[in-house]
Amino acid sequence: MTTSNKPLQTGRQPVLTDEEIRDQVREVLYKNMINGRKAGYDYHYTKPSPGTYPFQFFWDTCFHVFTLTALGEADMARKHIQSLFAMQRQDGFVGHMSYWERLWPGRFTDLLQLQPRDVLRLNKPHMSALVQPPLAAQAVLRIYRQSQDIAFVWQMLPKLKAYYKWLAVNRDFEQEGLLSIISPFESGMDWKASYDPVVGYNSGKAGPLLFWKVLQVDAYNFLKRYDLQAIYKGNRFIVKDAAFNTIYAQNLEVMAALCRLAGDSEEPYFRQQAVKTAQAVFNYMYDADDAAFYDLAGHDFQKLRIRTATIFFPVVLKSVPDDVCRQVMERHLLGKDGFHVPYPVPSLAVDEHAFDPDSSLYIWRGPTWVVFNWFMQQFLLKKGYHQEAQALLQSVKELVTQSGFREYYNPFTGAGYGARDFTWSGLVVDMLNRQQEPEEDIS
Repeated sequence: MTTSNKPLQTGRQPVLTDEEIRDQVREVLYKNMINGRKAGYDYHYTKPSPGTYPFQFFWDTCFHVFTLTALGEADMARKHIQSLFAMQRQDGFVGHMSYWERLWPGRFTDLLQLQPRDVLRLNKPHMSALVQPPLAAQAVLRIYRQSQDIAFVWQMLPKLKAYYKWLAVNRDFEQEGLLSIISPFESGMDWKASYDPVVGYNSGKAGPLLFWKVLQVDAYNFLKRYDLQAIYKGNRFIVKDAAFNTIYAQNLEVMAALCRLAGDSEEPYFRQQAVKTAQAVFNYMYDADDAAFYDLAGHDFQKLRIRTATIFFPVVLKSVPDDVCRQVMERHLLGKDGFHVPYPVPSLAVDEHAFDPDSSLYIWRGPTWVVFNWFMQQFLLKKGYHQEAQALLQSVKELVTQSGFREYYNPFTGAGYGARDFTWSGLVVDMLNRQQEPEEDIS
């Protein structure tokens, strides 16, 4: 795939130097870092932001690993992952939030994301009943690549194997290779517009009614006591998210690589699972007419034809044909089909009915998040789109220069919104490293 002659456009303004950015990211991470011991557990993690998100979140911790290792902090990253898996259940499950220092959930609605029995034991460390995108294998591999600490791989591999097998057994309801989420909060993109039809919201821009529609999903799961088979049978919110499953497929492949490194006999199992999932993503999610990968809803895998920024995530999978990758990228990310803004990548196409670029309780419905640029940069570099990858990096550098490390940004003005000192935006240091030296292939 050759470099496009249609580079992504960003604003043009002086930016912080790379070293200034690194220094500021390090400062934000250490400001948000917390460690201690509670009820026999040692914990060490970074809060995504000081006040808004005080807990240890699953995929946030993995993002922190990428950022810490980009700063040369492999030992600190190792402690983060060990903390993330400290309360892992015997069956392999790890919740999307771990409550350590502050044991009471931050919002009343978070109570609905706990097992009912855990509501009665909030005086002890506990986890939520939900999951998040399974980036953990990639995080462990990143730590190994920087530290060459094979003992750490040996320590974590049994935990990782149990975790990914739990996902395969409990969330691949149809055994097709695709995982289902049971709440909008499990994708990490809480109010994602493609979920609107599933929760019965058809009013476009978000409002209080959407809040209650989503709250009803978590209330339903809570009343079902998070019995996954009962929840699946009820079909209230069963969604196969394109980004979630892309990340799952990537991490299954990484699991095979970790098994190979550790001399573990289950390498073939994870490699087969990775192929199965990647093929299912292509078979079920891809729409040739729209050149897009859509989220799926319900038992019948109904395509949710709303153009969020995850419609092009699966192009990173090796099994997706080059001509399909080219069509998706040229039409959407590199073209002018709803994602062509001064500060890419918007979380929703600008011509979608629900698009809202401004600050709101209902996030992921228009503003730009650094994680999209970070995720797509890997693909652009591997496929020869060096100019476009540089443009995504330049956009992030301009955003943090202008507005600081914020939760999300206006895709037209670059104004920063949401939480301050938000660690996700620190992924810019990993982007800086990748632009200079792309990551090696794991296969």
